[in-house]
Amino acid sequence: MRSTCLVAALAGLAYAAPRPQSINFEEFDTAEVPAVTGPAPEALVEPVTYSEQVAKAEAAAEVTEELSTPAKRSLVARGVNDPCSPQPAGFGPVPTPDTAAAFLALPAFSEFANNASTPQGYALSFSNKQASVSMTSYLGLYTLKSYDPIKCQQLCDAANLCSAFNIFFERNPTLAPAEACPKPDSLTNIKCTLWGSPVTPESAKNKGQWRRDFQVVIAGSNGYTKNNAPDPQSGFTGPDPMGGAINAPNSYIGQKYFPGVYDAGQCAGACQANTAYNQRHPRADGTYDACNFYNVYLLSKNNVPQGTYCSLYTRPWEKKYSTNFGQYRGSDYYSVSSSYAYTLAPQDPGRISAT
Repeated sequence: MRSTCLVAALAGLAYAAPRPQSINFEEFDTAEVPAVTGPAPEALVEPVTYSEQVAKAEAAAEVTEELSTPAKRSLVARGVNDPCSPQPAGFGPVPTPDTAAAFLALPAFSEFANNASTPQGYALSFSNKQASVSMTSYLGLYTLKSYDPIKCQQLCDAANLCSAFNIFFERNPTLAPAEACPKPDSLTNIKCTLWGSPVTPESAKNKGQWRRDFQVVIAGSNGYTKNNAPDPQSGFTGPDPMGGAINAPNSYIGQKYFPGVYDAGQCAGACQANTAYNQRHPRADGTYDACNFYNVYLLSKNNVPQGTYCSLYTRPWEKKYSTNFGQYRGSDYYSVSSSYAYTLAPQDPGRISAT
């Protein structure tokens, strides 16, 4: 994958004619999407392992690496349960008869979901769906002993870059389905999944799956999104809220897209790596394109969050230039949200000092 960000830097086009700053679909299409979009079907706990510091360092390394070789990311394989092994007891009600249809029709799940309190600092994104969230910004999973959005919120607040959570009832087997036990009795787990981007009604699309002859289904699914700005970044002022994405008349030096968690630190790493490369490769007159300002936003496809989009500039721009709210690609709409700006402090003059 070649980054337009790097191509622009190499070309030294900071103050050339205005360049398009619309969404770069070529980069979107070629970005390596995280393989994990939610918890494993058999999982009860998957602790959050995302690290802002590691992600920022990896973003900087990826930008530098892309100058010569496409970056590669490793994927961690899931574990599986032993065949017919007993599963931990669930804490939710089990319907009679013990069928998927009866589970979906049980009024208790809707009552819990519809009567749940919205935690302070969060907004209810959707309520009482029969599907759980599935998207690329998955962070982790916890199984609860009660349908408690406040407990799920506390787990989210304790996790790095958790922007939202999904709490739901899930029909699970009492034994790990296998050839000798293809359709065991059920239990009901109360699950809390954490997400590194807002959750939306459209992101709740996992309606379950089959495990041998056992049908996993979901009910009483509520989604909540945190009301806050991204974190400050060392060496930059901000975040300063924008309207849409910046569409400036000049000084644009490119962009970088990171699928998955919405993380402004990845853009800071890309910005700094871009400047560092350009400092090592100045023009004949000793000047180089310094990344002094970046715009970060959440890119969504048909209202399902996809990842972090970064636009880089050699100078700061005001909010009045944040006029790009999204665009169509065929019948799909790609929207801009959570748009913020960060300004390098102090500004880099973009000139090698005389020695």
